Amino acid sequence: MPQRSRPTHSKMYFIGCESQNTPITSISEKMIQTSDKQKFSYRDTLKSMDTEEHIDLAFYRPIGYMWACMAAKLGIKPNAITIASIFLGIAAGVMFYFTPLWMNITGMLLLIWANSFDSADGQLARMTKQYSRLGRILDGLSGDMWFAAIYIAICLRENATSEFFSAHPWVIWTIAVVTGICHAKQAAMADYYRQFHLYFLKGEQGSELESADALRKKLDEIPAKGNFWKRLVLKVYTNYTVNQEQHTRNMQRLRTQLKASFPNTFASQSFRDEFRRLSLPLMKYTNILSFNWRVIALFTALFLRMPWLYFAFELTVLNILLIYMVIRHERICKKLTEKLRNGEYQN
Repeated sequence: MPQRSRPTHSKMYFIGCESQNTPITSISEKMIQTSDKQKFSYRDTLKSMDTEEHIDLAFYRPIGYMWACMAAKLGIKPNAITIASIFLGIAAGVMFYFTPLWMNITGMLLLIWANSFDSADGQLARMTKQYSRLGRILDGLSGDMWFAAIYIAICLRENATSEFFSAHPWVIWTIAVVTGICHAKQAAMADYYRQFHLYFLKGEQGSELESADALRKKLDEIPAKGNFWKRLVLKVYTNYTVNQEQHTRNMQRLRTQLKASFPNTFASQSFRDEFRRLSLPLMKYTNILSFNWRVIALFTALFLRMPWLYFAFELTVLNILLIYMVIRHERICKKLTEKLRNGEYQN
């Protein structure tokens, strides 16, 4: 689900978009809501080289950067790009229902376009400092809606074209529901581990890591009268965070111990360095559980004329990776918690 957040404050910004190949040269400049003149290179729009995926760096991020620069010049908001990506992704799913290969390829191109917008909205948010929980929720919801459309298209197609599934139409729908639940878990945990890694790499301002308890307190502070949508957004986000925390018991113990070991400061640099060293090898698994490798599997299944294989990929390969990633990360957190209790990492 959520992938991006945006600050609620508003200033007046001069945004300069620079070529990713020549970061010194400004290729566009526009005033958009702040008072200081700032120029953002391609690298400035990335979250972290630790968490970026190779395909994204080679393809989606450069394209997203160009979309973001264009949107900044035109005054287009990140949420508008996210909403546009939803329509593109759903259109892609519709094209996967049909059996002619050219229509499937059209759907593939639409899905690639949608994901370039998904990259652009986050890059634009970092350029213009337009962060919000609504944007973070919309960003995750967009991907959910793409894949919901894709799942429905696959089910309808298999029931219309497959002798087995047409004789047992409930089978493919059952598989799709189970796969969708697994997909949601995989994406949520991948996002959570990335945010936890960024928290120690870049500090509180460089991460979107949240606490369910803190979110509940904020929800209680919002008056019910006249704040229906605001409370609804925060409630959805709180439930999402609760779900992440329920699957990471050792991580929550580590967060509690960090507060006890460093009551007045952020975690020591020695702890942050050690956590990064242990967590960095897991980032490749969070990337595999994200968009690019899912789409490679989906496109392969479509070229093979067996769309149901995509469900098999998510249920087997990605679930195995998820289980491995959770077990390994929980062991890291348990080990670090014990070391903190023994007084290590105080310098």
